[in-house]
Order: sequence, then structure tokens, then C-alpha cells
Amino acid sequence: MPRILFIASHRPGRSPNQRFRFEQFIGHLEQNGYETEVSFLISEDDDRILYEKGNLAGKAGFVRRSIAKRRADLARANEYDIIFVSREALMTRSTWFERAFRRSQAKVVYDFDDSIWLDNVSDANRRWKWVKNAGKTAKLIGLADLVLAGNAYLADYACRYNGHVTVMPTTIDTEEYLPRTTRPDGPVVIGWSGSITTIRHFRHAVPALLQLKEKYGDRITFRVVGDGSFRHEQLGIQGLPWNKVAELDDLRAMDIGIMPLPDDDWARGKCGLKGLQYMALGIPSLMSPVGVNCDIIQHGINGFLPSNDAEWVADISRLVEDAELRSSIGQAGRNTVVEQYSLRAWQQRYVGFFNELIEQRKK
Repeated sequence: MPRILFIASHRPGRSPNQRFRFEQFIGHLEQNGYETEVSFLISEDDDRILYEKGNLAGKAGFVRRSIAKRRADLARANEYDIIFVSREALMTRSTWFERAFRRSQAKVVYDFDDSIWLDNVSDANRRWKWVKNAGKTAKLIGLADLVLAGNAYLADYACRYNGHVTVMPTTIDTEEYLPRTTRPDGPVVIGWSGSITTIRHFRHAVPALLQLKEKYGDRITFRVVGDGSFRHEQLGIQGLPWNKVAELDDLRAMDIGIMPLPDDDWARGKCGLKGLQYMALGIPSLMSPVGVNCDIIQHGINGFLPSNDAEWVADISRLVEDAELRSSIGQAGRNTVVEQYSLRAWQQRYVGFFNELIEQRKK
């Protein structure tokens, strides 16, 4: 039975990158004869240490534990047929473990879904920026037998350093992501989902949302999911923290989903996950026309691609005023995800990537 070792930063169920790019495929891999194991670094206690300011001793201890964990992984690397690296083996400048995995008997897969060759350090860890080296991404790409890139923009970058690059979009389990069957009475809910590190993207939509609030008053309300510390008094927003158990219900409470982004190199590497989540739930979605969003959305058919405040106001207004339009756009969006971005649509191709590596290993 072929064996895969997944090298990851977060515990299963914690990170969107991992959940939607490899964790949800593990069951299908096992049904197709693979044995899998996930080796992760960040425990629940470590989450609190890493995402708070200060606590240098705690963060240094985490680095020491991480190195010990990866040494243990390396000691048994030859027991696996494939080693799958999600972004990086160690959350530092080091490429030592990836280079060592490359020298093992296993085939190496490298997976990434953001422009991680660019610096992007959270506010809580500015003092630790020197520990990171975003430029190592090119080296990690070059070490792999197969690179899985989340979109064409990322794949174009990866192709500079490796000739074995495949676009593997971020996918949604549409058998889990089911639209709500009834809608409660009340105002139209305009929602955003993200995290404490991406809340800055939501702020790009605030000027348009303020105009909508002035236009519609109590006919609309706003919801932010993923940053429990976010507040906006004028919009009446108290953010909700991300909660795996409540995630789908928190999203289903939205009538309209928004994904505003700046048009920069980091945003062009995004894989449209939040928009795909809305769409899978039948929520009509508006996404900035940046990167892969323009591939996902056909403007006015399965969603909207507003590019300035006036367009955000106009497109959301159409949806606020027309429940039938919300329903039809939402259904078209869900159809797009089912056909092109679902777990079901991609699971056989995903297994095929690993089967090809196993065949190569036999030669």
C-alpha cells in the first residue's frame, strides 16, 4: 500500500489552505489504496502563542519544537512513497528539511495557493520578520517532483523554477456545503468572511457599504465572520470569530456575499476561496475583478465583478431590491462550483497526480 506523508503547519481542520487543498481529499485517497499521515506543527496552545504580540520565549520554544518534529519526520522519510509539502516544512528561512526530503527515496509534491514569495507578516509578528524568507518559495518549487499551484498566476511563477507544474484549484465539498432551505424574515444580510489577517481586504468595501447603509437604512444589515475583534459602529458590525462547528451556519445567514480585494501581486495569487464558499451555498457573490476571480465569475450571470465604489453600490443594490435575482444568481453560482470547483469534480484527477508519481517511482 503506497504511503503519503503530508507536511503541514496547522492541525487538521484549522487552516483553510489545508482543509480545502488536501485534507478533504484524504478520505478519497484512502479509498483508492493510499495510507496517509499528516505531520503538523501548530497545536491549539501554539495558536495562542503565535498570534499574540510579544511572548518571544514562547515563540522561540515553538521553533525548537518544530525543528524536533521535522527531524523525526526526516528520520522516517524513506518509509513513505510520497512526501507532500504544504507551503513549507518549517516556518522559518530554512529549506534544509525540504532539501533533505528531496534526497530521500520518496517523491516530493509541493503545494501552494498564495503569492507566498512576497513578504506578508502579521502585525503580531513584525519583530520576527527576519526569521522568515519569502524568497525561499522559488527554491522549494525547484526541489519538487510535482508542483500543485492554486491558479494560473501562481503556476506561471512556479514554471520559472520547475517544469512539472499543474494547476490544482481550491475546491469545495458541495455535498457538505448545501444552501439553506428557508430564509427568515428580516433585513437583507450583506456578509464577508475572512480572518484577522485578511480583514484589511474587507475595509476596501467600507465606503460603498456606508453608501448602501445611507440608502437602505434598516432594510440591510452587515455581517463579518472570521475576526471577532472587528467593530464598525456606523455599519453596526460586531465581528464573529471563526468557528469550525458554526462556520456553515455563519455563512448561510448571509443573503449576499462579498470578496473585495486590492489589485496587487498578493491578491492576484488568491484562489477565490471565500467567493467559492458563498457560491457553493447558493449565496449571490460579488468579487473584485482581480486574478482568478475573473475566471470564476461571469459578471451578471453567476455573480458580479464590481471594480469601484459606484459599481459595488449599484450591483449590491440590484440584489437587495430583487429577491428573485438573488436566487437565480445564487443558483448559477452554485452550479459553477459543482461543475468546476467541487471536490467531486476534482477528486479523481487529484488521485491521478499521486498515481503518476507512484508509477514514476517504480521505474
